[in-house]
Amino acid sequence: MSTENTSTPAFRYSAVTFDCPDPAELARFYSEILGLPVILSTDHFVLLGQEGAAGLGFNYLADYRRPTWPDSSQEKQAHIELGVDDLDAAQAHLLSLGAAKPEFQPDPERWRVLLDPAGHPFCISTLV
Repeated sequence: MSTENTSTPAFRYSAVTFDCPDPAELARFYSEILGLPVILSTDHFVLLGQEGAAGLGFNYLADYRRPTWPDSSQEKQAHIELGVDDLDAAQAHLLSLGAAKPEFQPDPERWRVLLDPAGHPFCISTLV
């Protein structure tokens, strides 16, 4: 039996990254919503966040296909949940920034599903 240290390596949550056709455009959208600055930007990747904290990344994908939520023909892959104090005011602001509101809303009194400019569904809720 070996006496070497076999401890588990340390892991840190660093970011969630969304594929999209235009990382700069999607980063602008989420930066405006969350007040996060760009901390890294290349031709194919943009990372929002604060130094030393987890961030939100946007990666260029040449053959990106928009999610078709709620139709499952092109799955949503992932989505973000954002807490708000006023659903109507938050929704109006997000729509003015380029979000879209799909017709289907599973529980509009409790939360709203919106689509970011690249078609990723995200939710706003007063429950969070």
